[in-house]
Amino acid sequence: MFENQPKGLYALALANTGERFGYYTMLAIFTLFMQAKFGWTESGAGQVYAVFLAVVYFAPLFGGMIADKWGYGNCVKLGMGIMFLGYLGLAIPTGADTAGLVAMFAGLACVSLGTGLFKGNLQVLVGNLYDDPKYSASRDSAFSLFYMAINIGAMFAPSMAKWITNQYLAANGGFVYDAANQDPAYLEALYGAYGLCFGVACISLVISAVIYFACRNWFKHADITAKQAKETAAPVEELTPKQTHDRIVALLLVFAVVIFFWMAFHQNGSALTFFAKKYTNLTVRGEMRIGFNIFSLALIAASVYTMFSAIQSKARNTKLICGAITLILWVSAYFLYFGMADPTYAQPSDFQQFNPFFVVALTPFSMVFFGALEKKGKPVSAPTRIAWGMFVAAIGFGVITLASTNLISPMDLGADQTQSILSPGWLISTYFTLTIAELLLSPMGISFVSKVAPPKYKGMMMGGWFVATAIGNYLSSIPSMLWNKIPLMYNWGILIALCLISALVMFALLKQLKKMTE
Repeated sequence: MFENQPKGLYALALANTGERFGYYTMLAIFTLFMQAKFGWTESGAGQVYAVFLAVVYFAPLFGGMIADKWGYGNCVKLGMGIMFLGYLGLAIPTGADTAGLVAMFAGLACVSLGTGLFKGNLQVLVGNLYDDPKYSASRDSAFSLFYMAINIGAMFAPSMAKWITNQYLAANGGFVYDAANQDPAYLEALYGAYGLCFGVACISLVISAVIYFACRNWFKHADITAKQAKETAAPVEELTPKQTHDRIVALLLVFAVVIFFWMAFHQNGSALTFFAKKYTNLTVRGEMRIGFNIFSLALIAASVYTMFSAIQSKARNTKLICGAITLILWVSAYFLYFGMADPTYAQPSDFQQFNPFFVVALTPFSMVFFGALEKKGKPVSAPTRIAWGMFVAAIGFGVITLASTNLISPMDLGADQTQSILSPGWLISTYFTLTIAELLLSPMGISFVSKVAPPKYKGMMMGGWFVATAIGNYLSSIPSMLWNKIPLMYNWGILIALCLISALVMFALLKQLKKMTE
């Protein structure tokens, strides 16, 4: 799993882990922050959330175009600085007035611009490491590991947001989190707590910067554009104009299809969070409590890696040591669970930790499964995995559709009412299925772009992947806008239909994509 990987991968992955931890801590409570501070409805908060996500993921196109000329590392460093200013602006306490709105939107603008310079270009650096023939066969597994590292940061983010919220509420008014509480004093304390979560993003970004600069020698050789490679006589892949054209067209076709995956997937911060708030019983009892202890989840995720190390290792001592560590992790996870209050009281944002947990825990299974197929001479191409990912995403929303049967629709339920009757298991199952879809699609899509993109357009094409994500993120606002206007079943049905249609289109394009990228 970790064999034949350069040290630079781990440095870049860890730098991204810290940055993503801060970003997802902020994102976990962003719509709830807007509702608490400005009194916005689900539709209004969802619209701003979608626009922000769209800009965040559209900006890497321009960041990539700049980096193709100015250098990938230069853009990464500038991006970190601008993101820091953005999170700092969001963290500074302001009133629920015009000045508060201006401060929020200015902070969001800086976060978006900084992410545009940072995110895509960091991934180009990872891809460049595997242009070396020594490591080229490990490209797909590298991006699976890189993607797993991103989700380690994302996994802890909602729990950090919850812990800060609970501590701040208790210290400022003696409040306990209550999704239905509309008391002005409570809401002021609540959005004050959410403001501290933005400060966490500042701290985690500083840690990322320290890792990046401390380990820069491990990946410095990958920080080279096509123009710089020619000037230094370094080897660079030469393509004919037709090959360049075909590869760009192939990438654009893939980008067009995955738009609808991201539209569906990014309901985690809007429609699925609203569903958790309105319809899910947040009083958790029994064995399901373990899912709401982030440290138990972390130990379980870690045990997956030690278990695979025990199975795959050729040395008997290593097998025994990894097996013993796995057992210790399981026992530790059980004792943490055993010490939890019964019942445990969850918050709507807590459900966002399940997706990154499943990414981290399931990545080794995915790598082993597809690695075994490749060894048998039956490799599964990235476009094929993307097509199956779209199909599995449709199944994921089928799960939440079943849960929504016979529920009162939001338009009849009312803005300030809840029908908290559903088991958390419905949402957890939905996130599990959507994560399988994500593992099929996202890391393989990034790997595909890094492999197929013409050398002189690497930054721009990686940015193009994020543009597709941006458009999907903006379209993710549609279910939020329809939240109080149509039955839940119709809302989920739209997402199911789009995922199924996209899967069929992708399957139909497979042969054409193969010819274009050969």
